[in-house]
Amino acid sequence: MYDVSSITVVRALNDLAKDGYIVRKQGKGTFVSRARKHKLVEFSDVEIFETKDDKVTVLSIERGNKLSYLEKLGLRGDQFYYKIERVRETGGVVYIYHTSYIPEQYINANYPILEYYSSIYNRFKLDYHIHMNDEHFEEINEIAFPTPEHAASILGVDEQFPTVLQTKTTKLESTGQVLAYSETYKRADYYKIKFTSCDRNH
Repeated sequence: MYDVSSITVVRALNDLAKDGYIVRKQGKGTFVSRARKHKLVEFSDVEIFETKDDKVTVLSIERGNKLSYLEKLGLRGDQFYYKIERVRETGGVVYIYHTSYIPEQYINANYPILEYYSSIYNRFKLDYHIHMNDEHFEEINEIAFPTPEHAASILGVDEQFPTVLQTKTTKLESTGQVLAYSETYKRADYYKIKFTSCDRNH
């Protein structure tokens, strides 16, 4: 037998439960958890069509300073952002409606044409040497039902047609500055995701 106190054992069990290694069920006992909490997994969108047929169109680029979005971007009341609206389509069907909010300092106000911002990630990379895919982000996906009137109109669907709302905030890893906040509506019939557990040595 191991020479440890009951207090030490209780603390150890509490730590194991906290980390997701064991699960306690009242009146039944303690069991080994089937899966750890916060286990590292890979998440990816699964496109259900040929991406080579994808087309992005920039609908508008507007300068603004609405308080609710200034707060999401960590900006002061006297600062500005640019709102960029885009749609993505395939086979003539618009299936994604993007709205991105970018701090003014990261926008080239002298852009030649709207399509200059068809890829915001490319603009950050080419204009500011920032690789957005390498920066910290938080994304939330939720079902939007009914779909807001404006988004439904752009997607060409009825408001009772379900969509997936993806909200995403990307921050500069080194300083925590918000680089972009986006709201994306995607047709539910074009939405598919995959989760894969990572190898131990991944």
